[in-house]
Amino acid sequence: MLAALKPYPAMKDSGVESLGEIPEHWDIRKLRQTLKRCTERNRSDLPLLSVVREKGVILRDMDNLEENHNFIPDDLSNYKVVREGQFAMNKMKAWQGSYGVSSYEGIVSPAYFIFDLSGIEGNFFHAAIRSRAYVPDFTRASDGVRIGQWDLAESRMREICFATPPIPEQTAIVRYLDYVDRRVRRLVRAKRKLITLLKEQKQAIIHRAVTLGLDPNVPLKDSGIKWLGKVPEHWLVTRVKNEFFCLNAHRLPLNGPERGAMTSREYDYYGASGAIDKVDNYIFDDELLLIAEDGANLVLRNLPLAIIARGKFWVNNHAHILKPKKGNLRYLAALMELLDYRPWISGAAQPKLTKDRIMAISIIVAPPCEQDQIIEFILSETDQLSTSIIHTEHEIKLLNEYRIRLIADVVTGKLDVREAAAALPKVDLLETDASDNILDTDIEEMGATPEEMEA
Repeated sequence: MLAALKPYPAMKDSGVESLGEIPEHWDIRKLRQTLKRCTERNRSDLPLLSVVREKGVILRDMDNLEENHNFIPDDLSNYKVVREGQFAMNKMKAWQGSYGVSSYEGIVSPAYFIFDLSGIEGNFFHAAIRSRAYVPDFTRASDGVRIGQWDLAESRMREICFATPPIPEQTAIVRYLDYVDRRVRRLVRAKRKLITLLKEQKQAIIHRAVTLGLDPNVPLKDSGIKWLGKVPEHWLVTRVKNEFFCLNAHRLPLNGPERGAMTSREYDYYGASGAIDKVDNYIFDDELLLIAEDGANLVLRNLPLAIIARGKFWVNNHAHILKPKKGNLRYLAALMELLDYRPWISGAAQPKLTKDRIMAISIIVAPPCEQDQIIEFILSETDQLSTSIIHTEHEIKLLNEYRIRLIADVVTGKLDVREAAAALPKVDLLETDASDNILDTDIEEMGATPEEMEA
């Protein structure tokens, strides 16, 4: 077990309000002392890179529809070269933390800033400058009125103060944070696998109840729908248009006062967690079902397609708005969530589920009295599963918050990791172990208990 982290024995005032006290032997540098602008071009043979908030500099995924919505010119000779170890920055999104030290060699947009680092270890600078101790400084150094596109003022950025330990200590900090990061990621990965299993179990319960009902002895018939197979004999084979009104043509634009008043909206999600993107284009005040009309999630199924919305809410023009003609909305939402929409989607570059196509989909519907019973059964049988999913998601949130907070405290000298880093094994056995059976004691080894994570 690693020693618990402690404060440094001697501290001094950094002279920077946001940093507070730092270890007595650390220095304060301005970024202009560390960063030197580079502008190398004419290397179209190098791979395209992206600079993103989540990871910093990454190889660009040319098959990712969402990542490649920005225009890429045929002539890349003006794109800037990024060398391994250089600091690259998306200056329009620096206020979000879209920057980092590159582990790759490639090219990025001509609008980005590229810098050489001087007198500092690259991995330490990457961990520190991307922490929440410094991202607010880049926000303050950015200007603009367009949301999401604030331009970084390089002159102000160069005056940002940076707490700098001696190089050997930077190396120790990087080693410790890498150790912690890998353990947190492994814990999170194990918990996400658990969530996947819980959701699969929950979905299996819903699928069986919605497609076969609750009576195991009920006579069955062939539904005529390939994905459904046999269904209860007395159930109705119909189409979406016979069970729902489509209200797409009834959208009402929001006026200014309505936009200002709509600061709080209540949504009731049924099925998997997630949400269709909501923009203040249109307003409704009814219990409705929203189905994604376009976007990559129609193909990838990263988000649920069927969402129940209650109360006043906004709906953008990228969602179909369905109102049941009869029956239990929760039952119908569960049914619509089970559908495989892929055969009904048109378009490759811009996948779209048109109104005509969605309304023509064949479905099987239980009698109204059975719909109510099915929903009561589903809620009863999946209640504990839903609770476990919520609890595990909360644990993941705590783990990620712990990691974020720890990094900020360590890179600004609030916690001394020198002894802990020196005690680390040369070979990280956990990293080479294929098992995902992680114990809570791993968190204690990182310098905190689960209770402290809640604090």
